[in-house]
Amino acid sequence: MIGPQLGELLRLIDPRLLLDLLFATGLGVLVLGRVTEARTLWLLRGYLLLVALAWVVQRYANLPLTSKLVEALVLACSLALAILWQGELRRLMELLGTGRLGVLFGSRNRDQLGSGAVAILSEAAGRLSQARRGALIVVDLGSDLRPEDFLNPGIGLDAKLTVDLLLNLFAADTPLHDGAVLVKANRIVAAGVILPLSRQGINRYGTRHLAALGLTERFDQCLAIVVSEETGTLSLASQGRLERPITSSRLHDLLSQALALPTGRSVAKDTPESRG
Repeated sequence: MIGPQLGELLRLIDPRLLLDLLFATGLGVLVLGRVTEARTLWLLRGYLLLVALAWVVQRYANLPLTSKLVEALVLACSLALAILWQGELRRLMELLGTGRLGVLFGSRNRDQLGSGAVAILSEAAGRLSQARRGALIVVDLGSDLRPEDFLNPGIGLDAKLTVDLLLNLFAADTPLHDGAVLVKANRIVAAGVILPLSRQGINRYGTRHLAALGLTERFDQCLAIVVSEETGTLSLASQGRLERPITSSRLHDLLSQALALPTGRSVAKDTPESRG
C-alpha cells in the first residue's frame, strides 16, 4: 500500500518546484554562512523570511491585496538593505565581474602568519606609535589581492618582514612613507601602496583610517594596522570596522586571535570606536 501511495505523491509533485526550492535553499545557506555579525544575520534572516512568505502567498493563496502588500514590503526592504549594504554589494559585483568565485565561496587557502611575524608587527606598530610616525600596514590573509584592487599598487619589494625595515619604510624622509605596506605570508610584498578610501566616518577619520576601512570592508581576509601621525593612536581595521585606541600588546592579542594563534590571555570583544 505504501509503494503505490508514494508513487502517486511523487507524480503530483512538480520537479521544477523541487529544483526551485533546492536552489533557493542552497543560496540562502550560502548567504547566511558568509555573515558573521549577529545584527546583520538577524536582518538577513528577517528579509529571507519575508521573501519566503511573499512566495507562499503568491503561489498558494488567492489573496490579491495581501499579495500586493507583501510585494511592496519586500521591495521597500530590498531598497533599505541595498543602502545599508552598499559596500558589501559593491564587493559582490566586483568578485563576480573579476571571476574570483573562490574568494566569494570561501574556497581559498588562508595565508597564515607565524607567531614571530605577529610579534614583529606588534613591536613595529608600538614603536611607530610612540614616535608618532604615521603608518598603514595591510596584512593579507588570503584575499587574492591584485594590483587592480589598489589605486596604486606601489613598489614591489618581496622582502623579509623585520621591525627595522618597517620602521625605515615609514620614516618621514622616505618616498614610500605616505602609502601602505602590504604584508603576506611573512613577507613584505610591496610598499607605497595607495588604497581606495571608505565613505564611512569621512568626517571623523584621516586618510589612513579611511584607507584601512575601505580595503577591509571589501576584503574580509585582510587586516589593516593604522598609526595616527597626529596623535600616535594605534588602531586595527577588520571587516570595515576600527578598534581604537589599542596598545601594542592588545594588537598582538587581536592578531593572534584572527590567526587562531595562542595569545596567552583572553581577548575581549570589540569596543566602541573612539577618537584618539
